[in-house]
Amino acid sequence: MKAQELEHQDLLSGFIRMHILHHAAEDGIYGQWMIEELAEHGYRISAGTLYPMLHAMERRGYLSSSKTRLGRTYRRVYVATDLGRDALAQAKLKLRELFREIVEEARHS
Repeated sequence: MKAQELEHQDLLSGFIRMHILHHAAEDGIYGQWMIEELAEHGYRISAGTLYPMLHAMERRGYLSSSKTRLGRTYRRVYVATDLGRDALAQAKLKLRELFREIVEEARHS
């Protein structure tokens, strides 16, 4: 994450987890791709931050993973579980509600 984002890491990590779930619900993801995807949206996250996050989300049942062979190496691919998809659906509702509140507040300012 960028230096100015580090002070808000706890808050932004929720957005990162939602982003991970969003893509894992669409298709399988892997760490390096997710790092690059997040960077496209302004999140500078290291492998040392992302992989523990992925592992924790898997332990909590939001993601499941499997190893896929790539030539001589293996890649761990993560997909959203039913629990992860349900959590994402709930988070989207809350995000829409918050977005509407913020937009309404901006209109009245």
